[in-house]
Amino acid sequence: MSSSTTTTSSPTDSSNGSLAVSYGTLPPLVTGANSQKPFTLSERLNFEIYSYSSYSPNYLPENVLVDCPNDQTSRWSAYTNSPPQFLTLKLKRPAVVKKIKFGKFEKSHVCNIKKFRVFGGLKDEHMVLLLEAGLKNDNIPEVFNLRCMTEDGSENLPLLYLKIVPLLSWGPSFNFSIWYIELHGQDDPMYTCARMKSYNTLRETEIIKLCLKHFRQQGYMKAFGALQEQTNVRLEHPLISELHKYLVVQGNFERAELFIAECIEDGLMDEYLHKQDYKHAWQMKHTESEMKPGNRGGHQLVVDAKKRLIYLYGGWDGYQDLSDLWVYKIEVDEWTLLCERSELTNGPSPRSCHKMIFDPISENIFMLGRYLDNSIRTSDYIKSDFYLYDTRSRNWMQICDDTSQVGGPQLVYDHQMCIDADKRTVYVFGGKILTPRSATSSVEPEYSGLFSYHIATNTWTQILVDCHHASAAQADIMSIKSRITHCMVFHNKQRKLYIYGGQRGKEDLDELLTYDVDTQAISVLNKDHSHQGNTSTSEAKFEPSSGYTLRATIDCDRDEIYIFSSLNKVKDRRDVHPVEPSNSFWVYSLRTHKWSRIYYCRHSAQDVNSINKANVLGTNKSDGSLEPCPRYAHQLVYDELAKTHYLFGGNPGIFQYQQLRLDDFWLLNLEKPKREEILKHCRYLIRKLRYEEMVRTDPLKALQYLRQHVSEVIDHTDAEQLDKFHKLASLLFKSHESCQDSAMSPKSANMMCVETEGYEASAEDMAKDEMTEVMDLAVAENVSMESNESLTTSGISETASSPSGSSCTKLAGTESSCEQQNRRAFLFNKLVQLMPASMVQPERNLSDFVVI
Repeated sequence: MSSSTTTTSSPTDSSNGSLAVSYGTLPPLVTGANSQKPFTLSERLNFEIYSYSSYSPNYLPENVLVDCPNDQTSRWSAYTNSPPQFLTLKLKRPAVVKKIKFGKFEKSHVCNIKKFRVFGGLKDEHMVLLLEAGLKNDNIPEVFNLRCMTEDGSENLPLLYLKIVPLLSWGPSFNFSIWYIELHGQDDPMYTCARMKSYNTLRETEIIKLCLKHFRQQGYMKAFGALQEQTNVRLEHPLISELHKYLVVQGNFERAELFIAECIEDGLMDEYLHKQDYKHAWQMKHTESEMKPGNRGGHQLVVDAKKRLIYLYGGWDGYQDLSDLWVYKIEVDEWTLLCERSELTNGPSPRSCHKMIFDPISENIFMLGRYLDNSIRTSDYIKSDFYLYDTRSRNWMQICDDTSQVGGPQLVYDHQMCIDADKRTVYVFGGKILTPRSATSSVEPEYSGLFSYHIATNTWTQILVDCHHASAAQADIMSIKSRITHCMVFHNKQRKLYIYGGQRGKEDLDELLTYDVDTQAISVLNKDHSHQGNTSTSEAKFEPSSGYTLRATIDCDRDEIYIFSSLNKVKDRRDVHPVEPSNSFWVYSLRTHKWSRIYYCRHSAQDVNSINKANVLGTNKSDGSLEPCPRYAHQLVYDELAKTHYLFGGNPGIFQYQQLRLDDFWLLNLEKPKREEILKHCRYLIRKLRYEEMVRTDPLKALQYLRQHVSEVIDHTDAEQLDKFHKLASLLFKSHESCQDSAMSPKSANMMCVETEGYEASAEDMAKDEMTEVMDLAVAENVSMESNESLTTSGISETASSPSGSSCTKLAGTESSCEQQNRRAFLFNKLVQLMPASMVQPERNLSDFVVI
């Protein structure tokens, strides 16, 4: 195997102005007949072209084996862009493939693939998704991490075949082209043989578990016991088998319910609860203060979590910049004015689009930057003044009248600031640089790089210059693509800055960058992780749109970044309503590298003739609750102790009210589902099944059980739950169909109906179409009334749900017994999905792999 080095541009490479990420250099390999190759966990892998969908003349698949960025014909190009187009590679021998590198032409090209997927496996007909990503339309080679572990993360995933499937080119009507491919990983037999053995053992265990699951569901208990004894493979944790015994075999619903309660109390469902999305609740704060901050946008908020205080400074009220400083006392729900005009007490002048951070150690507030109208941008006026507010003595102090003169940034606006309190360092990134008015000056905007300010020594340091800065071309200067309207937060435990989104000119940036403040390493998170292992076919990225004015916060204990996305501010337009205003709230997990959208609410444009201040402040949702109307130039802060967000003010972007700014104050709570909620839900499922079995044997007893036991686990204020409860009550009317078979007289049947009418789910109160739907429900469907989910999709095979084909019929002797077993197994599969995956039976079924 020849020696190689993974080639990517370094952070200092800014030839085309884009961010470059260094993945490190692989150790060189020693070549020669008698030399020994040093063992590394990642090296270049040999492969050949195995198969392909098509190719254009002269653009052969084998061209991807040679890296010739200056040769326009050195590429594979599909004959058409009609799907499916693919290129399948075969490795020399099984390997653990960790990275794939795509080379490019020396300049941007319309045939570059904007979106693609990579699959891999030991057989070419059975592959799994390893990566879904896209290439930038530039000349910089890109390296992507491939999924190299099994789904449970327990073993390496050895591969022999890789299939690259282009989905979209940068020129929509152009064919797909791939210029060059490199694979990196490990194929040394000393390394891969052990991984292959572990992988095959894992596969064999999974196959045995699928057989055990199938045998138990079908009632082949002798086969189940024999296979389990011979292989010594357990289908599940003994606790789960105990639940199966109580629920499915014995039908001991009370014991099953107690068992579930014990499992929840022991935390066995905590993992499931943690994976659930947050539930959100907005609350408008109507403070009791006689005085409170007025309407504004472009202001700043900071939180003193320890003392339960929020500070607000400045902003633009639609007519002028403000210099007032306020404090909000969270515990007493009260605003206090600290400085009406801060410039009169040695403080900053009126301003907006500035940034503030709070230092929890010194309890000082630091302020930098501002926006200046073009009419007053003179050399004497454009100075980057830097201020400190001591919250204990309540005094302002100017640290520096111009940070650009002491190694700091020039005057900027729309930048971001964070603090590393432990290391006493403030970080400032991005923003537009304000320059004096000049008829000869370039119209090209200038952007600020990444700076640090050390509080203890009062010193500034420029860490990264903007990629278009004059010094960016120097080899020893690190650069980055600067931007505005981005988000930046600091993780004080990982010691990393996280930067998301932003805009640079007309370009929207959707990268999630990390910068390690100790090692100075830059990486892109969402390029490798946003779609890795995700089988979603949606072409839209499931992440906040970079074109919106985003506000971000972070919870370092939970390893979560929160982003509130609201009104899109279209450049050079005041009326932003035509872009269909909306609010959405997102969570990015730093543990799973996945986005979750907590909620999305679209707001129709207000009638311009009826807009008034009252209906701008809050918008009614369908459930009657209020939430903030879409806006920009607002501020959002996070109280990490109370796990609460606060939002204040902003610009609603209404054309007829260009000077209108908001003064509404909102609180946002996020909560995960609690143990009590999941316990109540599980109790409902168990009692519902018990009730359904009672209906078939003793309807009157079932009615009593419905009243006394099912009713108590129903939230009667929840319309959806109440509707399901009513449908359960309507099952009693099925007894009319079997009156003759059960020797029930018409009189007793009518009495039962009368008793039912006395309850909430009376026939009189139910709609006729709902009753028709209930009465026409076939017993053979074997599905729950509240769910459209079939037994097959819930883990019961079609054979298991069919009385005629199931051995359950043979064992029980009647169709009803088999049906009963199937219903219990259906519920069992539903309950174990809430348990840790390592404890329960496989989610898939043996029958899923049989296609006839």
